[in-house]
Amino acid sequence: MTTSANRPARTTSSRPPLLTRPLLLRFVSLFGASVCFFLLLSVVPAYAAESGGGGAAGVATGALMLTTVLGELVTPRLVARLGYRVVLIAGLFLLGAPALALTASRDLWWIVAVCLVRGLGFGLVIVAGGALTASLIPPERRGEGLAVVGVVSGVPSLVSLPLGLWLVEHVGYGTVAAVAGGAALASIVTVFGLPDRDAGAERPVGVVRGLRTGALLRPVLVFAATTAAAGILITFLPLAAGSASSGVVAAALFAQPAAATVTRWLAGRHGDRHGSARLILPGLLLSAAGLLATAATGSPVAVVAGSALFGAAFGMVQNATLTLMYARVSAASYGTVSALWNLAYDAGMGVGAAGFGVLAGLTGYPWAFAATAALMLIALVPALSDLRHTDY
Repeated sequence: MTTSANRPARTTSSRPPLLTRPLLLRFVSLFGASVCFFLLLSVVPAYAAESGGGGAAGVATGALMLTTVLGELVTPRLVARLGYRVVLIAGLFLLGAPALALTASRDLWWIVAVCLVRGLGFGLVIVAGGALTASLIPPERRGEGLAVVGVVSGVPSLVSLPLGLWLVEHVGYGTVAAVAGGAALASIVTVFGLPDRDAGAERPVGVVRGLRTGALLRPVLVFAATTAAAGILITFLPLAAGSASSGVVAAALFAQPAAATVTRWLAGRHGDRHGSARLILPGLLLSAAGLLATAATGSPVAVVAGSALFGAAFGMVQNATLTLMYARVSAASYGTVSALWNLAYDAGMGVGAAGFGVLAGLTGYPWAFAATAALMLIALVPALSDLRHTDY
């Protein structure tokens, strides 16, 4: 662990350049991986459902996320042994190559097998790629740099998700799968031009040890609380706001990621100058307030405004927690930080959506949204504790 990086730069007179050649080169593989993953995220369940019904769609997505989490857990150890480039290349190959073979069979076992391999590849890509990307960003501009990275990966995900289903209707599953797989495989060539992890670097902090380290665990817990709410909003708002027009729901679901993108960048710039730790507490409180506003599911204004407020707060927490965690370790442990943060993202969204479904069945959607907003305040404990343990 290191503490020298905890204090952000206070001046801007000698700020190093952000968009260096290696970082721009890294953006290519980041873009390719995002297109490959999100173009098929809704397409594969639809392909499976045509053969085995809605249950098959759920199995396909479950298989994908299962091995994604497993990949995230093992990647820090692989990076420590093999370096960034080998692991990132392997991840891109495992993500892209099986996509080319998706339509070779409509049997559920084949689709699940493809999803299992692609999920493993995606886990390798997001953790190894995230750690490598962090190493290419100057510490003085880490918050802003991570915000730019979020835009580079976020824009293709926003476009590719609906585009995949649209393309299926016009060109078919096979073509879409080939385009997705090709996007990941074509970006592999750019990885060879990236720097690698120094084989002689210090031993990294492991995932288990990271979870036992308060400086890393506290931001993880706060972020998990907000991602649980994000999973709930994305999954259940269209159902909860059934009395509203589809246009209102579409506007709300657009406002959430759009606001998050803007505030993630603003939070990054603010954090680089004044410290990221101060943003976590207000981000958590505003997230809860935004979710509480959406409890008025019969009001279009409340639904859209609440979603926008939640998105803005979520962008703050996204950037602040990740920036803070990277600042608290040496470069050798960037892979562990990437793994922990992404695990909080995936697990939080999954657990939040599953638990909310049970709660909403007992109370109805408005009360379930309000209760979830209140439960989010439990994360005030690690948020306040983190402020007490931070020197800025």
